[in-house]
Amino acid sequence: MKKLLFTLLCVLGLTSCANAQKQLTEKNKKTLVTYFSATGTTKAVAERLAKAAGADIFEIEPAQRYTDADLDWRNKQSRSSLEMSDKKSRPAIKQKCDKMAQYDVVYIGFPIWWNTAPTIVNTFIESHDLKGKTVIFFATSGSSSIDNSEKEFQAAYPDLNWKKGKLLNSASDKVLSDFVNEK
Repeated sequence: MKKLLFTLLCVLGLTSCANAQKQLTEKNKKTLVTYFSATGTTKAVAERLAKAAGADIFEIEPAQRYTDADLDWRNKQSRSSLEMSDKKSRPAIKQKCDKMAQYDVVYIGFPIWWNTAPTIVNTFIESHDLKGKTVIFFATSGSSSIDNSEKEFQAAYPDLNWKKGKLLNSASDKVLSDFVNEK
């Protein structure tokens, strides 16, 4: 009976140690929250997400800032309309994230434009080596879901380690914390 009890305690102890080690390993992963925000909405979510994840933050900045006229989705000749109508469009970014190699997990945030991510997000992805990293999208939108964006990115970059993303409009601190802890 004593041997059985001792064996049971050892097994429980090892299981507990393995779970603690897994949690410690997950917490030690270096995380980056990167985002593109034309109006500040996605930026606000990204800053709160970075805090919830204990992550560094990096803004995907266009080499040429978007003006209100550039963002006029009703004007088919506006900069954003032209970029989004050309799937090969890759707007230039101001700078790359020089420290990308140090991150294990990369959250990429963006507003939904024309039911998908702005093409500048493709510029960011193609400008950085994300292989071996966990990549998780988050987005903001007035009416669209993130599903189409995820499908398009997974088809365009099948070699990346994708995790399910989330639309984070007006997300509470608890929602952000739960989103981080799901990964």
